[in-house]
Amino acid sequence: MGIISGGNIIEGARNASFNRSLGSPAVGATTAVHAAVTDNGAPQVVTTGITNPAVPRNVTATSGGTAGDIKALAVTVTGTNVEGVTITETLPVFTENNATTVVGSKAFATVTSISIPAHDGTGATTAVGTGAKLGLPDRLPNGDTVASVSLAGVRETTRPTVVTSPTAVESNTVTLSSTLNGSAVRVEYSR
Repeated sequence: MGIISGGNIIEGARNASFNRSLGSPAVGATTAVHAAVTDNGAPQVVTTGITNPAVPRNVTATSGGTAGDIKALAVTVTGTNVEGVTITETLPVFTENNATTVVGSKAFATVTSISIPAHDGTGATTAVGTGAKLGLPDRLPNGDTVASVSLAGVRETTRPTVVTSPTAVESNTVTLSSTLNGSAVRVEYSR
C-alpha cells in the first residue's frame, strides 16, 4: 500500500501506518488554562493558577472587561510540546476596544507561563483557554496523510482540517468537523 495524502493513495511510496488515540478532549473553553487576569497597568507574567490541557492542543486568549480599556496586544504562551520540549507562541493581536478571542496554532501539552502586556486601562481582562486543534504525536513529513478520524467510535464523514510540519511536532494538528465533547478521538495516518 502507498502513502495516503489528502485522502489519495500514492502508490509505491513507503509508509508506516498509525492508529493513535488523541484522548477524550472536551470542547474548548476560554478559561480552561487560566481564569481572567485583571490588568494592573503593567505587563504581567503568570506562572501560577495554570491548568494544563488534558491533551496536547492549541490555546486561545480572550480579552474582556471594560471594552474601552482593551488594547490591541498579543499574549505570549510558553510551555512544552508532546515531546517535553519547550515551545513559545505569540498569539494573534486582540481587536482594540472589543472583547475578542484569538486562536493559536501550536499544540501545547503543558503551559508554564503566560505573558500579558499592559492593556489601555485596568478594567480590561485576559483569559487563556483551549481551542479545537488537537496535537498529533508525530511529525508528518509527507503532508496530510490522515486517512480517517473518529469521535466516540464513529468515523467522521467530513475530512478534518490537518496542518503538518516535518520539523515541529507541535505544528502537526487535526481539527475535527464535529464539536469535541469529551468522547474518545482516534486518528489514522501514515508517515
